[in-house]
Parts: sequence; structure tokens; C-alpha cells
Amino acid sequence: MTDYIDKWSLIILLITGVLFITALFFQGLTHDILLETGVFLVSVKIIMMAYRNNLNYHDVKKDIAEIKEILRKKNQ
Repeated sequence: MTDYIDKWSLIILLITGVLFITALFFQGLTHDILLETGVFLVSVKIIMMAYRNNLNYHDVKKDIAEIKEILRKKNQ
């Protein structure tokens, strides 16, 4: 699981989920639950964006290493 999500993102997701479930029990299915749902979904979206950013970082890092290798071979 650590390949997909880091420790801090998982902690934030769990805390947000616990708060969402707590709000559901205390407030019931009222209009305010939409606000709680929005907060939960924003947290999930931010974590998904961080994961995608991490993938892009590794792709760029790999591409730069390949370019360096090509330039090194060309200069020899």
C-alpha cells in the first residue's frame, strides 16, 4: 500500500473518514452532511493528485537519466 499512498496521506484520510462518520451519527442525514461529504471528497482528491504527481516525478526523473546517458555516450 505504501507504493500508492504515503503514511501521512493515509493518516489524513483516516482522520477525515472518522470525522465524517462521527458527523453522520451526530447530525444525521441533514443538509450539513453535504458539507462533510465535500470535505471528505476534497481530501481524497488532494491525495489522488499527490499520488499522480509522484508518478509524474518518477517518469521525469527516469527520462532525465536516459537523456544524461545518451549525452554521456555521445560525448565519448
